[in-house]
Amino acid sequence: MLSNLLESLYNKVIVNIIIKHSSTEIYIELCSKKGVISSEQKIFETLSLSKEMLAFMDSYIKESPYYYIAILDNSVEQGAFPTCAKNRLAYFHDLSASEYKCHNSSWTYHTSKNDLYKLEKLYAKSGIDLVFSPFTLLSNFFIDKISSNIAMYLVVQETSVTLAIFDKGDMLYAHYIDMQRDEESEEILTQDLDESEDLGIDVGIDLDDIDVIDDLDDFGDIEDLDSIEDIDQFSQSQDIEEEFYESEEPVVESKDDNTNGDYKRFMAVQSSIAIYYSEEKYKGGFIENTYIADGVGVSGDLKRYLEEEMFLNVYVRHIEMGMELSSLAKMELNL
Repeated sequence: MLSNLLESLYNKVIVNIIIKHSSTEIYIELCSKKGVISSEQKIFETLSLSKEMLAFMDSYIKESPYYYIAILDNSVEQGAFPTCAKNRLAYFHDLSASEYKCHNSSWTYHTSKNDLYKLEKLYAKSGIDLVFSPFTLLSNFFIDKISSNIAMYLVVQETSVTLAIFDKGDMLYAHYIDMQRDEESEEILTQDLDESEDLGIDVGIDLDDIDVIDDLDDFGDIEDLDSIEDIDQFSQSQDIEEEFYESEEPVVESKDDNTNGDYKRFMAVQSSIAIYYSEEKYKGGFIENTYIADGVGVSGDLKRYLEEEMFLNVYVRHIEMGMELSSLAKMELNL
């Protein structure tokens, strides 16, 4: 009773952390029972927890004893599967080194125990209360779409693409694409090929052949969205934005670096979808529509590649990653 009274006297502080390519975004919301009172976003050109980042967090945290720090998982070794049946999980992946959780009694997301431990160490001075999977962020952001007919959904960030295919609310396939690892693999492959050519070796590649933690126990209890029945649908302006991207060609020429980045994303998505179509364990239909949550300001080239090379209908929505992460945190905390 007393704790509830004390809690009602203070606002809640939600600190949201998004790790990018070479920087860290911190988005903070100050919330009351009536909603968000104020918010602030700041980018720090570091991947470590610096004094400046701590000072920025503390300037809000010190105002209330009720604060929560949420972070978006960026583990390379993460993913999601279209089942919650424990006897079928091993059919998709060896989870012995992973933490995993069933989402809405429908599908399972997982992440590396070792990477969670690294996050805990990295943010030891501030602590982490909530770790969210990008797959739950994707499903929440497209909550108005995934219950419809089969479609592919992408969340595009600087260093990753979160991909999932849903059909009438059922997940059929999912893949977390780490662009940095793909680039490193490409560089290593190119180097190996160059060295082989220098040695006069004929290299052939068959694409068909490509194929810890004690203190951080909260992953299994990170988020429980089963009780969420009503989530506001996207505003009409967002649907207009989708129609614009569908019917209009970009009027500004893309920068070379954006074009190159979009092409790499396209190639990664294309390779991932090839797995979906070719492997029997992913039983699903043909994809015609694709929805992109754009968190980096991709050029029109990614949309064009998907449309022209894969014959997809592509719709694009802008996404503010910090705000979406905060929405997940507030749902988890019933705020």
